[in-house]
Amino acid sequence: MRKPEAAVTGGLQVLQPSGWPQPKGYANGVMAEGRLVVTGGVVGWDLAGQFAEGFVAQVRQTLENIVAILAEGGARPDHLVRLTWYVVDMDEYVTNLKALGKVYRDVIGTHYPSMALVQVVRLVEASARVEIEATAVVPR
Repeated sequence: MRKPEAAVTGGLQVLQPSGWPQPKGYANGVMAEGRLVVTGGVVGWDLAGQFAEGFVAQVRQTLENIVAILAEGGARPDHLVRLTWYVVDMDEYVTNLKALGKVYRDVIGTHYPSMALVQVVRLVEASARVEIEATAVVPR
């Protein structure tokens, strides 16, 4: 069995098995040691509980909300090790990839943790188009 290739960035080790295709916009795996910061399912509403208009705008607000929660725990976006996205319409996600990439880079930067994307029938908040759970590890 081959040992996985690993790139170390900011105390996090990106796991990339030898010979695997390079993922685009996410990591296959991340290893970290430190203090764990975990969010619940975060949606794209503002401080008044109002949802942003449209899928991409909701993703931006959701990511901004995640960054705010991370900050409360002393974490930054580059401490993220995992994001799990729940969307109500996979086609809406796929057709907006370019705009989503820009929003992601604007809010999170060029750090790409391991990610999963799941289509669901609906979310608890009926107006929500996306919900994201985040896990970060602040290095010791």
